[in-house]
Amino acid sequence: MTIGLTIILLLVLFLPFLVKPIEQNLEPFLFVMGLLAAVVSGVFHVELLVQAMKDPIFITITVLVAGLLFKWLKNPIENKMLKVSNNMDIRLFLALIIVILGLLSSMITAIIAAIVLVSIVSILKLDRKTEIQTVILACFSIGLGAVLTPIGEPLATITTSKLQKDFFYLFQLIGFEVVFAVVAIGWIAFFTLKPQKNKNSLEGNNEAESYMEILIRSFKIYLFVMGLTLLGAGYEPLVNGYLLDLQPGVLYWINMISAVLDNATLAAAEISPVMSTETIRFLLLGLIISGGMLIPGNIPNIISANKLGITSREWARFGVPFGLMVMVLFFVYLVVIG
Repeated sequence: MTIGLTIILLLVLFLPFLVKPIEQNLEPFLFVMGLLAAVVSGVFHVELLVQAMKDPIFITITVLVAGLLFKWLKNPIENKMLKVSNNMDIRLFLALIIVILGLLSSMITAIIAAIVLVSIVSILKLDRKTEIQTVILACFSIGLGAVLTPIGEPLATITTSKLQKDFFYLFQLIGFEVVFAVVAIGWIAFFTLKPQKNKNSLEGNNEAESYMEILIRSFKIYLFVMGLTLLGAGYEPLVNGYLLDLQPGVLYWINMISAVLDNATLAAAEISPVMSTETIRFLLLGLIISGGMLIPGNIPNIISANKLGITSREWARFGVPFGLMVMVLFFVYLVVIG
């Protein structure tokens, strides 16, 4: 069993990173791998299948409804944002957008928050450097904020389900740290960004999504979370046997791998209800912070980079040092104060 699960885990972690067709079809791939993991570990049964079918319902509905609302309101929102930005200090405007999207992402989902971010950045026509830094800071903020409720992003959905906790559990667990970090990122943006108008801005795709695109994305999210539930159940015996004895601080730094691998997948494979609250705090914060460092680490990064044409090199040049700084600060806080 251990050898089989290890092989499946290596396939899950590295094939999307190495094989482009799998990266582009991650949701069905993860569903198949989750099903295989559950079968190999001997935990696949009707109750698990029913749970896997129930877990994605709320986040899928939220993604669908929020996607439709933004499609219908896209032009009025863009016009209003452009008007506000023209009548406000642009640094303050960018800082507020970063904070607001981060805090709203737990209710409108990280996916919709990223699409709104792309829409706003596309109409501002600032210099490329400022736009890239704004997008990266906003994606850190969205990645943090979305974890506060199980409808915010798949990582939060699967964590809440695996731990069998209520809707507000993650907010109670790490809400203070997340809200503080989101506001701090906004302050950092205000004091460090130096925007200039009409100077080599990002050229991206800001066209309104079709109804079919919205439906397909919602179905993919359903399949993705379903696969995560199966994957998490399959790896629970392995986690209980090998990860429970590790120090929380070790898990925190190990999860820097989330910079190149989707953090929801890692959460599904690592988190166990047997873990202590302290360990879960270290594990989650390590995943969601490092997930912003590189493009593949989180869904908002992928959406924003693809739609705005941000390269991996451009993202890493700013995202890696900023993410490392936040990782170190949070580690000191968790060890000394938390």
